[in-house]
Amino acid sequence: MRFGLSFPNFGGFADPAVLVDLAIRAEESGWDGFFLWDHIVVADRMPVADPWVALGAVAQATSRIIVGIMVAALPRHRPWVVARQAVSVDRLSQGRMVLGVGIGFPPREEFATFGDPEDERTRADMLDEGLEIVEGVWANRPFGFDGSHYSVVATTFAPPPVQQPRIPIWVAAMLPNRRPLRRSARFDGVIPMRADGGAMTPDDVAFVRRYVAEHRSSDSPFDIAIGGGPTSPSALRELSDAGLTWYLGGPSPEGEPIAETMTWVSAGPAAYAA
Repeated sequence: MRFGLSFPNFGGFADPAVLVDLAIRAEESGWDGFFLWDHIVVADRMPVADPWVALGAVAQATSRIIVGIMVAALPRHRPWVVARQAVSVDRLSQGRMVLGVGIGFPPREEFATFGDPEDERTRADMLDEGLEIVEGVWANRPFGFDGSHYSVVATTFAPPPVQQPRIPIWVAAMLPNRRPLRRSARFDGVIPMRADGGAMTPDDVAFVRRYVAEHRSSDSPFDIAIGGGPTSPSALRELSDAGLTWYLGGPSPEGEPIAETMTWVSAGPAAYAA
């Protein structure tokens, strides 16, 4: 199992320089991944950083650690723009990019504020079409699309990603919903969460692993990543035995001083799981 860090792109972490500093510390301290959230409005007057700009700087400042967006609210973006951004980070990082995707949350602030659809089913349909477009334009051959929400005149995007056959895509899933899990089975990983806000248990992880396996047509590696606070080695062993491949740490939900965050990040994943 690998250990990553997942940071919001708002509040105290809205300064891109802070995020780059954290990523450098993370790489030096033995963390395996560094991921940023994708939000544009959290609360009125809340500072927010663009995660793609920050991630490009992180990619340049590091050399080993996996980097990515966790997760991009694809229905809020033009999918072909996200495809370009992801390829740029993949090339800047020499093939260390992971693209996490989801329908976006919270819908009122992030979608309705700008006149975008907040209906969950509509956003799910947009996500499916958007993923088809992202995959299509990454393929380095003529690609066109005519869907209910998007259309693309046949064109060839260049350059392609460094990673082949594509940049890994991880799909967010809110349990007990099954559609996101079936969606994730077509790609490279899943980020499951519980709708009741509770922590993912080994039984939850084992269910996700079994359900996704039933719907996968590929035997390629598949990641299961969850977020969580500091925990014990025995709890992590149980999650790993259930099928977890990534454990993502992050700042306290109640907020914490940046200096405190720097301290525990610099202590490395071993201290996080002590």
